[in-house]
Amino acid sequence: MPLTETQARNAKPNDRAYKLFDSEGLFLLVQPNGTKLWRMKYRFAGKEKLLSFGAYPAVGISAAREKRFAAKAQLAQGEDPMRAKGEGEADDERTFEAVAKRWHANRKSALNPAHAERVWSRMERDVFPAIGQKVIHQITPPDVLAMIRKIEKRGALDISRRAKQGVGQVFQFAIACGLASHDPTANLRGALKPRPRVQHMSRLPLSELPTFLDKLRAYREEGERRSVITRDAVMFALLTWVRTKELRFATKTEFEGLDGPEPLWRIPAGRMKMGREHLVPLPTQAATIARTMIGSAKGEFLFPGSHLEKPLSENTMIYALYRLGYHTRQTVHGFRGLASTWANEQLIEFGNPPVWIRRYHEDWVELQLAHSEKNEVRGAYNAAEYLTPRRRMMQDWADFLDVGSVVAIKRDRKRAAYRALGVSNWSTSYLPSTTGTFHPSRSTNTALRAANIACDNC
Repeated sequence: MPLTETQARNAKPNDRAYKLFDSEGLFLLVQPNGTKLWRMKYRFAGKEKLLSFGAYPAVGISAAREKRFAAKAQLAQGEDPMRAKGEGEADDERTFEAVAKRWHANRKSALNPAHAERVWSRMERDVFPAIGQKVIHQITPPDVLAMIRKIEKRGALDISRRAKQGVGQVFQFAIACGLASHDPTANLRGALKPRPRVQHMSRLPLSELPTFLDKLRAYREEGERRSVITRDAVMFALLTWVRTKELRFATKTEFEGLDGPEPLWRIPAGRMKMGREHLVPLPTQAATIARTMIGSAKGEFLFPGSHLEKPLSENTMIYALYRLGYHTRQTVHGFRGLASTWANEQLIEFGNPPVWIRRYHEDWVELQLAHSEKNEVRGAYNAAEYLTPRRRMMQDWADFLDVGSVVAIKRDRKRAAYRALGVSNWSTSYLPSTTGTFHPSRSTNTALRAANIACDNC
């Protein structure tokens, strides 16, 4: 049944675009924003195409049908109405690649330049060869899935998901511009190859840190000078929470204020995983190492390799850990997880009645680790860098390593565990009852022993 004026006028927007069909390929596309667009689907030279007739109500039903009649007449004469009349956009302006360029230009100014470059490089490398020249409204879910399968075959499962996300964003842009009516990536969530479970870098329990530090301070390899450089590099990585590459290529000019109260390491964006400059507030122990190495090491690198013009070898520090007896037990990258665990588990008692709160805000920890900020607005807000609280956190960590006060940490953890069980008297066992009051219970000994074991094994 042909579309009526009442139906067109009363059509309300939904969460997703939908079509109200008239006849002979003509339909009204109702967008989520309330815009109503006339479209005509037809085939020419074996390809399905979509012709635009304008927006309703500026173009009424009668006018849209007249345009359809004219287009049908052109088709009968063997002409493509899209090109013959110039109505709508030519195919080469409606390809996925052409629309993607418009999408990228529209959002590029709001992105970090390095991130914007990565997004576009991924499009050029993986997406455009597969679907770039297809007219965007003709692309189907199987087309996108075939593109994703090629990426998965080389084992790049994270890249395949980012490529799917990028394609979906282009289609959302196209839908808003009236160039497409649906997003083919919406139905692919269950079709992607699952990622394997994350294998975290090996790291020691905090209780073994004093022994590790004693071994590190006594570390020796061929030549005293090489021993000092390797030993200081490993200690510097532990003190600063940086990635191996970020440390190996550190140059002397990146360090500021080493003799003052606020020493700082400014790592350039080109060496960072996330492509943005990273500021590392240095504890006094790390500043001492940096100052010593700058004064004694020749060349531009803070930790030079066997050849002064080259940085420390990528295997030097990990092999040092092997020689210390920590093969498969501790990696240099694992220092980051070790420090993160320590920071995230530090609690302080606050208020009356007392409650336990984090000593270090999670944003300080994540920013110190130079992790990605998924929320773009929140990422922009972090421009202040939280340098002051991060500096205090890093100094606390360095002091903890100096003192090796694992016993005190265990005691604090046990107290936190006891409090979580509702125990206020350390010599008496209590369990919370269902009424919310606390009563002595023999069965609590089992829970408290479990808490002790958990703390001892942390």
